Amino acid sequence: MMDIIESPVRDLWRIFRIMAEFVEGFDELAAVGPAVSFFGSSRAKPGSRYYKLAEKTASEIAKAGFAVITGGGNGIMEAANKGAAKAGGKSIGLNIEIAKEQIPNDYQNFSLHFRYFFCRKVMFLKYAHGFIVFPGGYGTMDEFTESLVLIQTLKQASFPVILMGSDYWEGLIDWMKKKMLKEHHHISPKDLKVFTVVDEPKDAVKIIVDFKESKGRVGIDLPSEMKKGSPRRARK
Repeated sequence: MMDIIESPVRDLWRIFRIMAEFVEGFDELAAVGPAVSFFGSSRAKPGSRYYKLAEKTASEIAKAGFAVITGGGNGIMEAANKGAAKAGGKSIGLNIEIAKEQIPNDYQNFSLHFRYFFCRKVMFLKYAHGFIVFPGGYGTMDEFTESLVLIQTLKQASFPVILMGSDYWEGLIDWMKKKMLKEHHHISPKDLKVFTVVDEPKDAVKIIVDFKESKGRVGIDLPSEMKKGSPRRARK
C-alpha cells in the first residue's frame, strides 16, 4: 500500500528533475554560439590513431570559430575537449551520471552534468551545426543513427553528419547499401546521402563551415517560452 501511495510522488519529483535539467541546459548553453558535437569511443587510448585524429579535428574546428561539445568522458571525448581547449576554443562537456561512474576529463572549460540521457541528447542537438562521429561502440552508434532518423523524418533541419575514418565505417555502410537499401528496401537512396565519410580534419571542417555559411544556425525548434531567460556562465 505504501508503494502505491509513494510511487506518484516519486514520479512527480522525477518530472521536476527532468525539467530542471532541460532549463539549466538551455540556459547555460544559450551563449556558446555555433557548436559541433563530437562522438566516439570512451575506450580510445591517448596517443592512439583516432585519439590523435579527434584532437586535431577538434582543434581545427575550434580555430574555425566553433565550440566543441562532447560527452565529457575519456577517449575520443577527452581528445576532442583537449584539442578545442589547447586551440583556445570553448571546450564543452555534457557529463552523465551512470552506474559505472564517468570521470570528467580535465580539458573541459564549460561543463554540465546530467542524470538523464535523453535530456543530455537534446543538448547535443540543440546548439549543433553538425555532428562529427569517430569510431565507437553502442553509444556512438546510438547518436549516429538517431541523427539519421531526425533528418530522415524531417524532425530536424538537415545538418552535417560526418563519419571520421573510412576504414572503420566502410563495413557498416556496405551493409546498409546491400541489406537495408537493395535487398530489403528499408531505406531510400537519398537516405544514404545524409552523412559523409572523411579521413582528414580539413575535410570535416570545410563541410561544417560551408554548411554554416549556406544555411545559418540550426537546432531543435523549441516553444517560444522555453527560449527565454538570460544565459549565465557555466560551472566548471
